[in-house]
Amino acid sequence: MRELTEKEAEDFLEKQGFDVVKRALIKSKQELAKLEKQIKFPWAMKVSSKDINHKMKLGGVILNIKTQKEAERAFEKLSQIKGFEQAMVQEMLSGEELILGIKKTPEFNQVIMLGAGGSNVEQKKDVSFRVLPINKEDTKQMLEELKIYNQIKDKVHVELILQNLLKLSNFAEKNPNMQELDINPLMINKNQAEIVDARIVFE
Repeated sequence: MRELTEKEAEDFLEKQGFDVVKRALIKSKQELAKLEKQIKFPWAMKVSSKDINHKMKLGGVILNIKTQKEAERAFEKLSQIKGFEQAMVQEMLSGEELILGIKKTPEFNQVIMLGAGGSNVEQKKDVSFRVLPINKEDTKQMLEELKIYNQIKDKVHVELILQNLLKLSNFAEKNPNMQELDINPLMINKNQAEIVDARIVFE
């Protein structure tokens, strides 16, 4: 069993044609000054380590960083977390948050999931599942089964969600040794659907 770090998972998905938020990994506070030219404020900053899976629970995610001073304070705070290796700095996005996932099960092999995303996914319990592979009709049905479907008015946003589900189905077929994949959130914003956080486990 091999679990990719967030950086590895996001780089891997980007190479497969998924859109991923602008990001950079840093190991020291001094590197923050260079990032302002690459990533516009506000930022999100997260602890990054192969030994840390549940960043939120550990206070390892700091949002809405608007200045270099705030960024320095955020880095200092994250560097105190046990197991800290690096910090991931990302452009802070807003929009509709969705969760997409793949899980290998003994009964059905690979299963795909779509749901309302964000930090309180367990409380929302708004998800839909299908056995892979899926087609365009399946993706429409999955989206329509969600409670949040009525909130997604924009046809472009609907199309982006359906495209990403089909892309994920194809990705799973090409990677039959994938045990688990979580994209949370996939942020739907204007005419873009960007991955903000991802994790992948291979057998």
